[in-house]
Amino acid sequence: MDETEATSTYPAAYASWQADPEAWWAEAAEDIDWTRRWDRVFDPALGAAGQWFAGGMLNVAENCLDRHVDAGRGEQAALIWDSPMAGHVRTYTYAELRDRTARVAGALAALGVGVGDRVVIYMPMVPEAVIAMLACARLGAVHSVVFGGFAAAELAKRIEDAEPRAIVSASCGLEPGRLVAYKPLLDAAIAFSAHKPDACLILQRPMLAADMAPGRDHDFMEAEAAAAPHPPVPVRATDPLYILYTSGTTGKPKGVVRDAGGYAVALRASMHMIYGAEAGDVYWCASDVGWVVGHSYIVYAPLLAGCTTVLYEGKPVGTPDPGAFWRVCAQHGVRVLFTAPTALRAIKQQDPDGRHIAQHDLSRFDALFLAGERCDPPTATWIAGKLGRPVVDHWWQTETGWPITAGFRGYGLFPFKPGAGGRPCPGYDVRALDDGGALLPLGETGNLAIRLPLPPGCAPTLWRNAEGFRAAYLLDYPGWYRTGDAGQVDREGDVWVMGRTDDVINVAGHRLSTGAMEEVLASHPDVAECAVVGAADALKGQVPLGLVVLKAGAERDPAAVAQELVALVRERIGPVAAFKDARVVARLPKTRSGKILRGSIRKLADGNDAPAPPTIDDPAILDEIRAVLVR
Repeated sequence: MDETEATSTYPAAYASWQADPEAWWAEAAEDIDWTRRWDRVFDPALGAAGQWFAGGMLNVAENCLDRHVDAGRGEQAALIWDSPMAGHVRTYTYAELRDRTARVAGALAALGVGVGDRVVIYMPMVPEAVIAMLACARLGAVHSVVFGGFAAAELAKRIEDAEPRAIVSASCGLEPGRLVAYKPLLDAAIAFSAHKPDACLILQRPMLAADMAPGRDHDFMEAEAAAAPHPPVPVRATDPLYILYTSGTTGKPKGVVRDAGGYAVALRASMHMIYGAEAGDVYWCASDVGWVVGHSYIVYAPLLAGCTTVLYEGKPVGTPDPGAFWRVCAQHGVRVLFTAPTALRAIKQQDPDGRHIAQHDLSRFDALFLAGERCDPPTATWIAGKLGRPVVDHWWQTETGWPITAGFRGYGLFPFKPGAGGRPCPGYDVRALDDGGALLPLGETGNLAIRLPLPPGCAPTLWRNAEGFRAAYLLDYPGWYRTGDAGQVDREGDVWVMGRTDDVINVAGHRLSTGAMEEVLASHPDVAECAVVGAADALKGQVPLGLVVLKAGAERDPAAVAQELVALVRERIGPVAAFKDARVVARLPKTRSGKILRGSIRKLADGNDAPAPPTIDDPAILDEIRAVLVR
């Protein structure tokens, strides 16, 4: 046991939660302002696995903004927008952010949006994206943010499933060296979708003006200016705050639902216990509002805690150099940075000696947190040495909404174990199970699972798909939540996450469905069958690799087919898929029952041995695949 572990308050906090979980979370809930206190801290009869703070009422946006203004901190910085892409830095105080949010809520209400209505937000990293999210929360509406990198077909799927009353978007997004026109993608998605929104609010950015559809489209800034400020509307703690779509193994997106009360309590608590962040601290989550990390730690958690949150429209490298992150930290006095390991690998690739780190004053910088994918030990060790600060890899999922495991700055626990995901947060009992659901001894790898009930903040269901939620997470191991990750718990209690157990892959921290990509490849007129797996990649963690078998008689140049397939995935799913490698093979390895052996393909793609399983139809095919992959 090192010195930090000997002096840490983590063991006492975790033991206190174990002794009385409901009392522990009731105490945490005192940090939230409630319009009506709850009847029960936890009601096991609600939903698939129970819900928290039943009977309570609150408004999450009010807790993020109004309560800080009312407490006399309206002039404190709430949001810093730093955009090297646009060449702007803009700071919003809590009072300014509240006032803009109230007016945008009024603009949405004037378009007919009310409690329980859905609003899809398809925006770049601009302040109006955050304001739109908070405005929905202020109204009691349910927002569903879609990452701007998704193509029209993927956006259309989410529109059809959420059935939004309104959509908030922008004329364009900015990427290094190019503009991305959002409005044509939005128009195409609405055309594809069977559901049509009543109205769209469009932020016209000065770099590119969008054509507006008369009667449907409204200028964001004009609507905001004309609107009356809308007061916060209390909702039930168990009501949905947002829907966030994540990839499913079938290729159909899953709408993860987040309830208002438990989420507010868990996120507010996490800011202190995990990140050690207090009111007034500058906290930067270098993610995107389209992902769960951005929802939780760009928008809601920092504002619930009264921190100053940084919204960054740029890249870790190339905007303008690999010192971009350190410039932001130095310029704005960032105390805690939270980013994905892929960003660090990109920085390391271009600045292996850390010269750009040394060029910036990081005296106010305290800790670096990593999530989105397991950080490889060499990268973790490199950045820890260059920064001379604690580096914490922590593990969580879209479904959980906040970390499952971590190091705990607020509790003084920072055991540096490169490759490990830290220890369970209070609220989570994490174990490794065998395929039959039996507990495995410490140190043995199995299926990582969390004992029910899940803590506040975790998804209580999937949007309009309660049975799908049960099937995906609760039925395999009765009494447990199936995480879909493989790993182990070591003798010190640290959790090691080794990879996914299904076909959702992690590309630069973005969970993407190989099933969705296979659907695209299979739509090509020359493709008979296909398989997509995640191959290990030094920069992105995983990248998709597609193997295709051409239809009989398709006398095509394999290189030409590969180019067409890459273009097809880019068109239908978007550049975020990072699909750049398609290879033509004579046949795919299968079991005798016809199931494609994706696990064997993945092992071969990573350069590992893939012994023929007893169920394989023809063992010789693995040698054929290996020959194709090593070319």
